[in-house]
Amino acid sequence: MKTGVIGLGAMGGPMALNLHRAGHLAAVWNRTRAKAEAIAAETGCALAADPAELARHCEFVITCVSADEDLLAVIDALLPGLEAGKIVGDTSTVSADTAREAARRLQPGGAAFIDLPVSGGVEGARKGTLAMMAGGSAEVVDRARPVLAALAARVVHMGPVGSGQATKAVNQIMVAGIVQGISEALAFGQAQGLDMDKVIEVIGGGAAASWLLQHRGPTMVRGEYDVGFKVALHLKDLRICQEMAAAKGATLETVAATMEQYRSLIEQGHGDEDISSLHRLKRAQFR
Repeated sequence: MKTGVIGLGAMGGPMALNLHRAGHLAAVWNRTRAKAEAIAAETGCALAADPAELARHCEFVITCVSADEDLLAVIDALLPGLEAGKIVGDTSTVSADTAREAARRLQPGGAAFIDLPVSGGVEGARKGTLAMMAGGSAEVVDRARPVLAALAARVVHMGPVGSGQATKAVNQIMVAGIVQGISEALAFGQAQGLDMDKVIEVIGGGAAASWLLQHRGPTMVRGEYDVGFKVALHLKDLRICQEMAAAKGATLETVAATMEQYRSLIEQGHGDEDISSLHRLKRAQFR
């Protein structure tokens, strides 16, 4: 299936390369043209002048953008190049309502929309081992699976459009709690004078084991917070979770606390660091 990618950042760029290696990549477009030029030069795919041109080249369009308003702007820009039977799949993290609005805008022309948020970080995007939460028609998701297999180790159909994004919200809430617990616990362990490599080794084999402990624990204790998933982006995602909860009359205490601490990190100039930099604040509590 001829596939195009719109949005070639930390996640979208590696996904485009994986699609190329699997023989699916037909075209790319990015708001910052240089990124698209680099991938087109590396892969030999078409460099689209705009989203509509990319849509004319492709049967399946994958989007990977930063915010709800960006997704809807891309959907509107795609419309002139879409026709019945084509698929747009969005791997961004946006609200479930935004996913449903994107589907509504595509419906008159007969193109299908599926929301395909992912988990697994930049590492997963590079390795093609992401976990993908799909919302939309089961038939459309199944048509897309041969392409999605180049991006994700698991593609789970969660229900109608918006279900993928609702599942991603669950993931982002859980990540907030996990990064809180790991960063605080490791800061505590350091204050006790423990050998933290051994702490991570033994705890990583027990009930407290997690992806974040395995992949971010060692760098946390070394004070290294290279970009994996930016603080500013998780703050944006948690704001979406907070709004979705408020619509149901609920508050999310862990989310609220994490958002406050992320704002402190951003004020200190750490908004582009990985979320594991929450450890900075936890470590500072111990003297």
